[in-house]
Amino acid sequence: MRRLCSVLAMLVLGVTAPLAAQAPFALGGVTAAPGTLQSGTLAVPAATGDQGTTIPFSIVHGARPGPVLALIAGTHGMEYVPIVALQRLRTALDPAALAGTVVMVHVANMPSFLGRTIYYSPADGKNLNRVFPGRTDGTLSERIADMLTREVIARATHVVDIHCGDGNESLRPYVYWITTGASDVAETGRKLALASGFDHIVIDRGRPTDPAASLYLSNTAILRGKPALTVESGAMAIVDEPSIARIERAVAGWLRELGMRADGPPPVATPIWIDRSEVVTSGATGIFEPEVERGHYVLEGLRLGRVVDFHGNLLEEVRAPLAGIVLYVIGTPPISKGEPVAFIGHIQAK
Repeated sequence: MRRLCSVLAMLVLGVTAPLAAQAPFALGGVTAAPGTLQSGTLAVPAATGDQGTTIPFSIVHGARPGPVLALIAGTHGMEYVPIVALQRLRTALDPAALAGTVVMVHVANMPSFLGRTIYYSPADGKNLNRVFPGRTDGTLSERIADMLTREVIARATHVVDIHCGDGNESLRPYVYWITTGASDVAETGRKLALASGFDHIVIDRGRPTDPAASLYLSNTAILRGKPALTVESGAMAIVDEPSIARIERAVAGWLRELGMRADGPPPVATPIWIDRSEVVTSGATGIFEPEVERGHYVLEGLRLGRVVDFHGNLLEEVRAPLAGIVLYVIGTPPISKGEPVAFIGHIQAK
């Protein structure tokens, strides 16, 4: 009874219990005090056959406790828009006004970035976004994946892998909502997809479910109980202001959705849900001649383009496997057997 009276007296007098203090945040040998911005580098040690690499990061550590949102750019090194967007956001976000922490990985795949390569690392020929959760004793791409899994994903509560159209991809903006993992994780992912402001949302039900063979960065987080998205904004490795602004707007939406900032844009009101999608691959190596553009709507069986040999002889007519929107189509002539030609998404009926 005495304790109850004390509590009531505190409420009447306007006295409340102190809020939990924000602790410092440590990553890669760098410690950020509450309300500060710090930057550093994760070192991936050298191994037989390579010289190792580095992963630059920044910590925007809020003044108050809250979620830890990891924003990762440069998983594919020739996708420049996210890298430039995070460079700007690094100093645009005010840590004093933030609850929680934003961890920015500025360039996840430094060998590919410096080598200006699409998809595959020049160090080992592997696609970083197909080797997660990685291996401590693997090739360089596998060791990068392992470092990101252990040091970044493990410290985060929410993860966004930010992409754009690679140097060969003519892409219209969209976001993947990945539904693998626990139902509550998927539901939070759905809310984050809406909060991004992107009006085209791909429902991705086909990711692996084994945490030891998660393959994709965002899927690695999801299978460890952390809501995650993959975002695509930009095309053909071109750094353009609308694509950068789209990412900046998305980050503001995520911060609002997660309660890390009070202000921010509202969720998209009328999204276009892509309920089925298929990556169309080439059956031959040669020169690709596209006949559709990104954002076009196509019927099943429509010719997307042709693959010809190096003398101009027809090798293959590439056709749409389903009706839908062209989310991306290859926009440069070189094509190798088994590589993507286009990504087609079927629009869910209202």
